[in-house]
Order: sequence, then C-alpha cells, then structure tokens
Amino acid sequence: MPYPALDLSKIKTYSLTKRDSLVNLDQFITPQTPIASYANPGLEEVAAHILTAHRSGAAVIWMIGAHVVKRGLSPLLIDLMRRGVITHLACNGATTIHDFEIAMSGHTSEDVASGLEDGTFGMAEETGAYMNQAIKQGYRNGIGMGEALGKWIADQQDFLNRQNSLSYQCYCLGIPLSVHVAIGTDIIHQHPSCDFAAVGWTSGLDFKIFCESVSQLQGGVFCNFGSAVIGPEVFLKALSIVRNLGHHVDELTTANFDLVPLEYAHLPLGDDQPEYYYRPRKNIIIRPVSLGGQGYHIVGDHRATIPNLAMLLRQGLADTEPFEGDDCDQ
Repeated sequence: MPYPALDLSKIKTYSLTKRDSLVNLDQFITPQTPIASYANPGLEEVAAHILTAHRSGAAVIWMIGAHVVKRGLSPLLIDLMRRGVITHLACNGATTIHDFEIAMSGHTSEDVASGLEDGTFGMAEETGAYMNQAIKQGYRNGIGMGEALGKWIADQQDFLNRQNSLSYQCYCLGIPLSVHVAIGTDIIHQHPSCDFAAVGWTSGLDFKIFCESVSQLQGGVFCNFGSAVIGPEVFLKALSIVRNLGHHVDELTTANFDLVPLEYAHLPLGDDQPEYYYRPRKNIIIRPVSLGGQGYHIVGDHRATIPNLAMLLRQGLADTEPFEGDDCDQ
C-alpha cells in the first residue's frame, strides 16, 4: 500500500507582479563598473591557469551557486562566455530560478522569512508555471534542463531583460549550461504544474553533459563559486566517472571561491577543518588534484572576487584575443 502523499494540485499561487523583490538590475555589475581592488596572489594564479587553459583549448568549467546571480554578477560571466573563456557553466536549480526571473521581470529574490510564515514563500505563479512548462517541453524534445530553459527564454519576445540571463546567453552561444537539481530544493517544485519525471530526466541528461565536459579537463580549470554541497558532490562524481571510462584527467587546476568566517580563515587545508568545509575543501581543493595540478581556496565576497578575477582575465586577453560570440538577436 502506498504511503499518503500531499496533493500539490491544490497549491495556491500569486502573481509575481505582486511580490516585493530584493534584487534588481540596477544592482548588477558589468565589465565597465568600477570595482574595489582585491589583492590575493591566489586569484592571480587562478587567472593565469584559466588563461593558459583557454589558449590550449582545455576546458574551463565554472560551477555557480544562486548568489552569483543574486549578487548581480551575471554580466561578468556573460562577457567571459562571449570571449570564449568559460567553456561550460554549471549550477544548481536555484540559480536558474533567479536567472529566469531576471530575464522575465528584471528583479528576483523574495523575503523568505515573511513568506514562510503565511505559506506564500516560493508561490509566484509565473516563475513556477513558465519554468515547469519549459522543462516539460525540454523533456519532450530530449534536451537537458539548461538548454530547455535557454531555448524557452529565447522564444519569448516579452522577456525584455534576457540579455542579462545566463541561460539565454548559454543557449545562444552554444555553451553547455548544466543544471544539477535536488528534488524538493527549488520553489518550482512547489508549483502544481511540476512534473518530477521531467525534472529528473532533464537534470540527469545535464549531468551526463557535465561529465563530457569534465572529460576535457586535462590541463583545464574547474572553479566553484559558492556552491557548498551540489557543486563539490557533482564534480567529484563526474571526475570519478571520466577516470573510470579511461579519460586522461590527472593534471588540472581547481579553485573554490566562498565566504569563510574570519576565525577559520587562517587554518591550513587538512583533515582538521570544521565540517562546514568538508565538501568544498576535500572534493574540490584536495582530492581532485592528488594526481597532479593544484587546488586553491579564494576567500571573499563574490562581488569582490569575481569582478577582480574577470578583470584579470580581460587584461590577459586584451591584446591577443578577439571578442568572440554572438547572441540570438544578431
């Protein structure tokens, strides 16, 4: 006998137009935005490794958490993708939600505490309905979740802010965007139209696409920006898969970018780290480079580290690399 389960078809939603959002396009950072200096020798070394990988044709994979979008950094990633630096963008499900809302309305992020109290948290109708429609369409068409979301945005002429969307730009540039979803973690799973078979299948295909990119990481670079669980775990499994299948990936650079409480910032890498750092430190910085290469841990707010990393990369490309890429409207 099956266990009782709640009927999500009775969920009550409200229009996104009625929601107060905490993040809008005015807060976004572009390559032209003045930035505060951030001195870190490790950052310069990571930038040098990325430039070397780029010039040799090796993979440069960026895994990002949702705060990269919420902190207004999407234009910097888009610029690097259009220059051909980032060869694969990976993320969790929450990242695509904020990215989708930016493309659709120019704002995102809600007050979780107040919405949780009255059961309205995550219940914006348009976000859940449209994203689930895109995912189900992708399922029917046999494409992954990242490509499905990008294609759906590209097909919507009233998404006036889509130039700032990572999903849209990846689709137009032909760069893989893999979305690594955990069922129940994302607000669109609350929506009555959610098809969990479609969510699982499209995200599963994205994982296999991600594994293909990881197989090209010999001499390449994997960076993780603020994903404390999904990023480290997905990367470790993918690396094991490609090595199991005989791909030669034993010399690579890895870097974990995150906030670190000051009382722990001075501690060396090792087995004595607090449990909070277990996955990022072990699964990104230490274990993947045991055969060769180097792992880095870069401490700081994303609005400091990413703009300065992007600036270093642009400076390294300025005199030798042409601006590459095009979008769906040109």
